[in-house]
Amino acid sequence: MMNAHSMKQILDLTVTAVERIHERYVRLRLTHDAPLPTMFPGQFVEVRPDGSATTFLRRPISVNFFDGKKNEMWLLVALVGNGTRAMSRLRPGDKLNCVLPLGNSFTMPASPSERVLLIGGGVGVAPLLFFGHRLKEQGFEPTFLLGARSSGDLLEMDDFKAVGRVFVTTEDGTSGEKGYVTNHTILMQEHFDRIATCGPKPMMAAVAAYAKQIDVECEVSLENKMACGLGACLCCVENTTDGHVCVCTQGPVINSKKLLWHN
Repeated sequence: MMNAHSMKQILDLTVTAVERIHERYVRLRLTHDAPLPTMFPGQFVEVRPDGSATTFLRRPISVNFFDGKKNEMWLLVALVGNGTRAMSRLRPGDKLNCVLPLGNSFTMPASPSERVLLIGGGVGVAPLLFFGHRLKEQGFEPTFLLGARSSGDLLEMDDFKAVGRVFVTTEDGTSGEKGYVTNHTILMQEHFDRIATCGPKPMMAAVAAYAKQIDVECEVSLENKMACGLGACLCCVENTTDGHVCVCTQGPVINSKKLLWHN
């Protein structure tokens, strides 16, 4: 895992596009007058949702994609409360106040021969798209295994297919294989040297258990509640083999061997 690489900044980013990619999700494209700080896959931002009178704390949102040349960042936002719904009402030209970059990042493979599997579910697919892009840039062919309730809940499929191989499970069988990601036949047919996962905690716990069973390195991107993103409020603490750690500063990417989910 990499630690945060850039000095944290509080910036009013400019919205360039608001894309409704699903009834419950929007993708915000953001830029800034000055160069954005460099972001790495797995890192997140703390957003201030100004359009909600009932939202008093910032919201942590994973970086969906970052392009330094275009000076652009994407955020995939799940519309779950007043704060995130306020973000969906933004229009091009509006400002969005963000603290960035926060947290650490996924580990890049050491050897070009390493095969990396990226497993995501729900809005947890967001950082995996960015990680997949970075892997492809470095000459790797990432493999994605994406899970959802049904075909209509799969997110950014065209973007993922442009980056690597994509395999799918849906709980109702409307797309890909029916069931959960840890039951997909790709796991029995192919060997991977490293796994990165993000999504609902039960899914990540199952992926971590699978990785332990086959003795493969696995990193999980935790989605604990994070009010400050700076390690001050302690609401995101996770119990690990290293003791209690703040997910926002010592994560959100953590080696699954350190998690005590199965103890």
